[in-house]
Amino acid sequence: MPIEIRKFLGLAGYYQRFIQNFSKIAKPLTTLTQNGVPLNWTQKQEITFETLKQALCSAPVLSLPEGTEDFIVYWDASNQGLGCVLKQHGKVIAYASRQLKNMK
Repeated sequence: MPIEIRKFLGLAGYYQRFIQNFSKIAKPLTTLTQNGVPLNWTQKQEITFETLKQALCSAPVLSLPEGTEDFIVYWDASNQGLGCVLKQHGKVIAYASRQLKNMK
């Protein structure tokens, strides 16, 4: 069963940018994938699974911009990649991410 949980979390993790507080929500399932932790599927894990499943089944929809005001850009950069999200009124308008090539 831990292998199935890892597979599910891997799929959900790919779409985590669309799931607010993904890490906090997934924690009860993530704990079950650790070595030496007994598999004890409780109501907490069931709620977590159903919450993530519902989030994955709800199509992430980008919003259309409204006017030219109140845009916020979130960005992150490292030696390995770049990522950014453009939001307006708390809604995602656009996003992009790129892996950088090693120029050595």
